[in-house]
Parts: sequence; C-alpha cells; structure tokens
Amino acid sequence: MKNKFIICGTLGWCMEIIFTALNSFKKKEFTLVGRTSIWMFPIYGAACLLAPVCRLLKGKNTFLRGSIYTCCIFLGEFLSGSFLKKHHACPWDYSHSKYNLKGVIRFDYAPLWFGAGLLFEKILR
Repeated sequence: MKNKFIICGTLGWCMEIIFTALNSFKKKEFTLVGRTSIWMFPIYGAACLLAPVCRLLKGKNTFLRGSIYTCCIFLGEFLSGSFLKKHHACPWDYSHSKYNLKGVIRFDYAPLWFGAGLLFEKILR
C-alpha cells in the first residue's frame, strides 16, 4: 500500500503540473510553467484507496468504472478541500468557476477526473 501511495502521489503531481502548464496557453503564457502544492501529494496518494473499488469493478464497462472513480475523486476532493479551506491552506479555489461546489469542486472537470480514475486503475492493478 505504501508503494502505491507514493506512485499515486507522484503521478498526481505530474498530471497537475502538466495540466497547469498546458492551461497557461489560455493566458498566452508560453513559458508553460506548471505548479502544484505539497498538500497535493497526500491527496493524490490517497487514490491508492481506490484499489478495493478497482477489484470490485473488474470486468465492468469503462463508462461505469470511470463514473464511479469520478464520484470517488470528487468526494476526496470535497473532503480534503473543505478541510484545507477551513485551515486556510487550500491550494485551489474554484469559486470563480461557473460549475463549482463551495469553491472546492469543479463539476466541469468531471471528464478529466474520469480519465484520471481510469489511469489510477491501471496503476493500482
């Protein structure tokens, strides 16, 4: 479990850095600087807790698996974001987004979390 935690945390950090770097294209910032927070490592590392869910969903269709992973990720994001926000340490703020929940979840990111969940599934097998 410790190794999977480290792998998931590292993979999550890398995904976030790439996503934030590519997102800078919108702002016409061609330095492609990506960023993350130390808090994100344990949050992404917690994806290792999806391993039992992955085993239960083995053989099910991709849409069902990805949808369940998305819901699990949203739950983890909401709980961790709410906790960090309460302690003034949340590294993200989605309150400016049209489809947000309490500034800690962006529902328009569901397709990204769908893909991330399936990627974590491959890592956890």
